[in-house]
Formats: sequence, C-alpha cells, structure tokens
Amino acid sequence: MKENKITIRINRPVAEVFEFTINPNNTHLWIDVIVEEKADLPIGLGTKYVNKDKTGNVSEYAVAKFEKNKVFELKSLNSDYHVRYSYKSVSPNEAELEYYEWVDYSKLLHPFGMKTLEKLKTIMEKK
Repeated sequence: MKENKITIRINRPVAEVFEFTINPNNTHLWIDVIVEEKADLPIGLGTKYVNKDKTGNVSEYAVAKFEKNKVFELKSLNSDYHVRYSYKSVSPNEAELEYYEWVDYSKLLHPFGMKTLEKLKTIMEKK
C-alpha cells in the first residue's frame, strides 16, 4: 500500500478541530502509538515536530503545507512518508477531517484506521 485516505465528521467547529490536531500536547491522546510529541512554536510552515512511539523510536517531521483551518501537512525527515490533514467546515459546529497519508517509493507500513479518527471524534465531542 502506498496511500491511505479516511474521512470523518466531527461535531465541533473547524477551528477547534484544526487547533486540537496540530497541538503536539494532544497527539498522544488520540494516536495510540505516540507517547510524546514536541514541536517548535509557533506552529507554521517549516515547524519541526518530533515524536516518540511506544517502542522508543523517534521520528522527525517538518510542516510542508499550512493553511489555518484548511490544510496541515507533514513530511518525514527520516523517510518518504507524508501526511496531510484537510479540514472543511460543514456547518458552524461541524467539521469534516480528511486524513491522507502516503509514501513516495516505499510501503506504507502502519496506515491509520478509522478507529484512530473515531477516537479523535470522541475526544473532541466530549469537550
């Protein structure tokens, strides 16, 4: 598999979903394999993110695209992996999030499933 795309609707304003998903302090709350994530502030084009997974592996990413409340894309600094979050306002209190991940030439080893986005939805909607 070279790409994976999943979409979910979340009953929160698009700005809240955007801010929650780009905040490195929240990543471990909804992505089970991540135990810690840090990023340079302020978040924007070129910002570096560093995350550590449950096995202790560290991965580094840089923000490749950034449009507030619309697009947040990361490119791995360790591999050919990319991930793009696209945000769309469905109504004043509902957002659609498209999660798209891909690799340029290798295999996508651990693609996200709907379970991960459903966990994000549950957390966001409890707020």
